[in-house]
Amino acid sequence: MSDALLPYAVGAAKRARRVAVRMRRRVERLHTAPAFGGGIPPRPALRPLHLSVLGGRTLNVAVFAPPSAGVAAARLELARGGRTFRLPLELEPQPDGTLLLTATTALRFTGAAGAAGAPETAGAARAAGAPETAGSAAGEGPGAGLGLSAGLWRVATVLTAPGGQETRTGVAAVALPAGDGPVAPVSPDPVGGAHFRLMRSVDGFAVLKVRAPAHQAELDTFALRWDRITVRGRVVARQAPTAAYTAQAVRRGTGAAVRAALEWDGDAFAFDLPLAGMVSGRKASRWDIQLQQGRTGLKIGRRLTDLRRRDQVIRTSFRIIALEDGSLLRVHAYITSAGALAVSCVGLEDAPGGAEERV
Repeated sequence: MSDALLPYAVGAAKRARRVAVRMRRRVERLHTAPAFGGGIPPRPALRPLHLSVLGGRTLNVAVFAPPSAGVAAARLELARGGRTFRLPLELEPQPDGTLLLTATTALRFTGAAGAAGAPETAGAARAAGAPETAGSAAGEGPGAGLGLSAGLWRVATVLTAPGGQETRTGVAAVALPAGDGPVAPVSPDPVGGAHFRLMRSVDGFAVLKVRAPAHQAELDTFALRWDRITVRGRVVARQAPTAAYTAQAVRRGTGAAVRAALEWDGDAFAFDLPLAGMVSGRKASRWDIQLQQGRTGLKIGRRLTDLRRRDQVIRTSFRIIALEDGSLLRVHAYITSAGALAVSCVGLEDAPGGAEERV
């Protein structure tokens, strides 16, 4: 490298280092919650063997009990804004002499913050929809699980000694896996659309962040047939009557829209793509499929999933489709990198030779 280029290389290295520092700090902020004043007193937190929210809605807890403490019973507490949920912890002695405290429960989002007051016991929690014992069914219907409102929930354990004395402590935070595999370590609730995310407070304790579901159109399936494409999905966090929504295909580049007739079953919808209006001769065109509600356009897509690269995992084939007037289309319905449903199509004068074998 010549001396004339050396200052530019040094400057580029400094800029790259500053960018790396900013990105690292941004990632730390994303996974760090503020400390809670007046909460858990400073003391060693219980070390978790496993702490996660799997499948977007199932909380799994396994922590080690202090080796010198006699434990007759234990419970997990989630507290926020004066409201506390209590969940019994199973006592599981290990072959090496340690004691493991475990619990599993489903989580569900509730928009109601709930009334502040005394902690809800296991029985009261079950009356509100939460399971009574650890391990009770995480999928027993929409009413199962702890109903949590949006915000940060403190995670704590309460250990009860044989004499009845109670000791309260926090649970140490765990680091998210850093692997770049096909699935993400954090995913939304595939049923309700809420986000339940374990984070680390600045003082090292685990907290559960709950985020309300966003208003969106979730794609369930799209069926490729020889004469049509049928789209099925549901509206998450619906904000208007179903009559206020219309389905349409919006052409990229021009904004031209072609509407389709919608059928509803609760929040679930179905419609056939208006392929006859999406053809522009033998010129290929690309269309985004969406629901329109007032001035809001909701792109229909697969978002409530843990897949990282949905466009590479959800693969679809091209299809030759015959319309009612006898014309042929070459259609490709696919999932974009952002998870949205899109369609490219082009008109054909005649069916290409061997099309049936290639599709």
